[in-house]
Amino acid sequence: MSSALETLRRDFGGDVIESGAAEYTSASRSVLASGSPACVLRPESVGDVRAGVRFAAGAGLPLSVRGGGHSFAGFGTNDGGVVIDLGKLANVEIIDKDRHLVRIGGGATWGRVGAALAPHGLAISAGDTMGVGVGGLTLTGGIGWKVRKYGLALDNVVTAEVVTAGGEVVRASAEENPELLWAIRGGGGNFGIVTAFEFAAHPTTDVFHGRIAFPASEAATVLQGWADYLRTAPEELTSVAEFASPFAGGPEAPVEIRVAFDGDEPELAAKAIDPIRRLGTVIDDDVALKPYADTLVDGATPPQGIHLVTRSAFVDKESVPEVLRILAEVGAAKGSPLIAVRSVGGAVSRVPDDATAYAHRQAELMFVTTIVGPQPVVEAARPALESIWTRLAPHVSGAYANFLASAAEEDVAAIYPTQTYERLAAVKRQYDPGNLFARNHNVRPQQALRTSEAV
Repeated sequence: MSSALETLRRDFGGDVIESGAAEYTSASRSVLASGSPACVLRPESVGDVRAGVRFAAGAGLPLSVRGGGHSFAGFGTNDGGVVIDLGKLANVEIIDKDRHLVRIGGGATWGRVGAALAPHGLAISAGDTMGVGVGGLTLTGGIGWKVRKYGLALDNVVTAEVVTAGGEVVRASAEENPELLWAIRGGGGNFGIVTAFEFAAHPTTDVFHGRIAFPASEAATVLQGWADYLRTAPEELTSVAEFASPFAGGPEAPVEIRVAFDGDEPELAAKAIDPIRRLGTVIDDDVALKPYADTLVDGATPPQGIHLVTRSAFVDKESVPEVLRILAEVGAAKGSPLIAVRSVGGAVSRVPDDATAYAHRQAELMFVTTIVGPQPVVEAARPALESIWTRLAPHVSGAYANFLASAAEEDVAAIYPTQTYERLAAVKRQYDPGNLFARNHNVRPQQALRTSEAV
């Protein structure tokens, strides 16, 4: 491979980092996973990305693509392969002021985007963490603080620049390669490397954002009341419920209802948020008016040896009462995972089911369980976690790819129902027939999932 690397260096304007280099240790690790790749490439141009893809394909090496590096499944690194780190392709540029079109590099983070758009009074429906990459979050969803009013992050993508497995650059839009645009909006990194997105942003004001906390003993009533209210709440209100945090007392941890009201009118915000305050005994309330960019938190990087295991699912309206009852019981028990429940619906549900490869439009809630700790602690907690999910299984469906720590066949089947998967596989055969881009929740070009695995 050394001769191939020397050839690459002649065509590559960015950094080529091999084992032994001073920056290799940090470059080889993503935020949530460690690896030992043969080399890490940091391109400075689309031409560099093309060269990197052709190098990996020619050498027959596993290829990982890293945006922000927050993949719970560790997709941003590997052992013995090539990592293409897009961190230097991070420009944020308003390209059409009248249409609020924004071009964003595939290596940008949402914190960078929020800071760049704030002076222009613009925003994009995104996630909730500053350091998370635009690419990773957008390609499989994007459930953030504006989701009920403006939809998923991927719903606001109008064009993408993609480097394919053959090292070619193509545009994906409604007019050019429309099936590729459909596929990347929900199909993850299966089809190439997105070096730039064009988003439709929207004018924004400051927003009311913060948390309202209730005693753990009131979890059952607060959660049910919260879910009931969100069905009729204005779409300017997006909310997340978190409880059983091991960092705040586990079963005794407060139930925290986090809210974001998309507007700066105090009376309208109070009208939307006060019904949540009336759900129980408020023990803390820090909701305040702030710039939208300030709603994004600076996510922590876990120390070496600490693992996060996440699992997610969707809940339809009929199953909400039973799922929340089970989760409240689980949260009150010793050793409970951290539980977060996110409201969706609204603008998400108004997009036709087949308009994008994101397949869970009609879900009312998405929830996540997370266990954290050293490997022995995580392994010891797995049997209890499996028992919880066995209880939940009859009442939930699907999975949200951005909150999955595994990438087994059953995970892929949960993310993509059969019809969606088959359509994605057809796109995969066109743009990546050799499955170069396999470090993801992989859609195989030649082999469909068995019908019995699909949900």
